[in-house]
Amino acid sequence: MAVASRPDPDSAVGGGQLQQLAQRHLWMHFSRMGSYGPGHEIPIITRADGCYVYDDHGKRYLDGLSGLFCVNAGHGRTELGEAAARQAEELDFYTLWSYAHPRAIELAARLAALAPGDLNRVFFTSGGSESVESALKLARNYHRLLGKGQKHKVIAREVAYHGTSLGALSATGITELRSQFEPLTPGGCHVPNTNIYRWPEDRHPLWAATAIEERIEFEGPETVAAVILEPVQNAGGCIVPPDGYFERVREICDRHDVLMISDEVICAWGRLGHYFGCERFGYLPDIITVAKALTSAYAPMGALIASDAIAAPFLEGDTSFAHGFTFAGHPLASAVAMANLDIFEREDLCGHVRAKEGEFRQMLETLHDIPIVGDVRGAGYFQAIELVKDRETKESFSNEESEELLRGFLSGELYRRGLICRADDRGDPVVQLAPPLIADSEQFEEIHDVLHAVLGEAWERVRR
Repeated sequence: MAVASRPDPDSAVGGGQLQQLAQRHLWMHFSRMGSYGPGHEIPIITRADGCYVYDDHGKRYLDGLSGLFCVNAGHGRTELGEAAARQAEELDFYTLWSYAHPRAIELAARLAALAPGDLNRVFFTSGGSESVESALKLARNYHRLLGKGQKHKVIAREVAYHGTSLGALSATGITELRSQFEPLTPGGCHVPNTNIYRWPEDRHPLWAATAIEERIEFEGPETVAAVILEPVQNAGGCIVPPDGYFERVREICDRHDVLMISDEVICAWGRLGHYFGCERFGYLPDIITVAKALTSAYAPMGALIASDAIAAPFLEGDTSFAHGFTFAGHPLASAVAMANLDIFEREDLCGHVRAKEGEFRQMLETLHDIPIVGDVRGAGYFQAIELVKDRETKESFSNEESEELLRGFLSGELYRRGLICRADDRGDPVVQLAPPLIADSEQFEEIHDVLHAVLGEAWERVRR
């Protein structure tokens, strides 16, 4: 029997003891656990307020990643905890498996009212991967009910991240995340993304949309259930679409009887200045997946929002979408989500992002005076800087160089200087920024000062 060192329940656990317990018992996600040990502490965040978090040594950091693209309303919103507490006094839990409860009903109606077009049916989940998994299963099930059971494949983009469960992972286009878990759920097919910075100058702007149609035709339209795309692709560094891209994809999907899924686990809830990212780019999907900032991460929650047409076959006779999760639509999470949306409306957080994104972007553009900065791209409060060895040729870094630059220097140095952001090499090396939607000029200046110093030092290291 494994024996854990337990802290005294009558006394607060000190920082040193927390570090020992973390290194002995906590298995962190997407983390190289072997890199921690004597002299290499696990970062332990103990409290937060506004745009800032604090570690167990009392040091303050600007949370330039909103936790993980999710604390959109900012830290320290005690009213969200109070909403959960009030709900616990009324109804702590009940399942949505053949039952309903008031908060889930109210939240579903509110999401339907906010969603574009006829996306009126809300299926709750516990998080992003579950939302994507649910959407992929729904797409298959929908076609099967219409007598088209061979339609099971999903078209996604290279380097795109859509989750880690086996079904969602089949849509994820990152080789390193897929290969160690193969064979995956069958049916995942991938096409080029829209990183125009890496395209030849004479390439047609809608080339990547055409590639989707070519892949559908290659696979056989009778076998393809859905296309899944993020409004702005996260992995690879906030990759934005060219003008007309999503309109063309919508046409292609309609032509081949393929559902269009807008994966907005990151891009919804104000990240791009709108409640839904598809609104930013003017397209209407069949299904939207959401999670993360639905509650501003104060409680785990996700959802898929489907059009009336997609829901219709499931509303007849004894048909059922035989799928669900125990904690989906949890009363406490639903109450937190309702309170979170109250904050969005009261403070017009979407409007704030639209008003300030130009200033945020202009600040990042000034970093072009550092030769390692190749491209600055993104939308709203979701921006990235692609790093290069040679700006003229756009030469990138080798895998070994990326390892040394990002993990060996940038990630640690940015953190040491008080900025939490993402230095990522899924694709070409980038630094990503997604601060809470309450961030303003003061935070932009802090971000600039840290980035300018650290990227300047990174360039000097590259030159050596």
